Amino acid sequence: MYDIALAFLIVVSVLLIIVVAAQPSKTNAASSLSGGAEQLFGKQKARGFEAFLIRLTIILGTVFVVLTIVLEYLINH
Repeated sequence: MYDIALAFLIVVSVLLIIVVAAQPSKTNAASSLSGGAEQLFGKQKARGFEAFLIRLTIILGTVFVVLTIVLEYLINH
């Protein structure tokens, strides 16, 4: 059981790294001069592929945490 959970954790970790790296950057040169006020007050909802990547990141992060807790339980028992 431990080996299966560890294998899933490794797969989820690699997928999480790929998904986070694939997300587009939201910074631009003007935000460093204005302190990012445009991004704070002009926030727009992500759409399409960007929204999918955000949801996938949340799901993979949750699975990562759950698998880590399961592995910790398996190690201690």
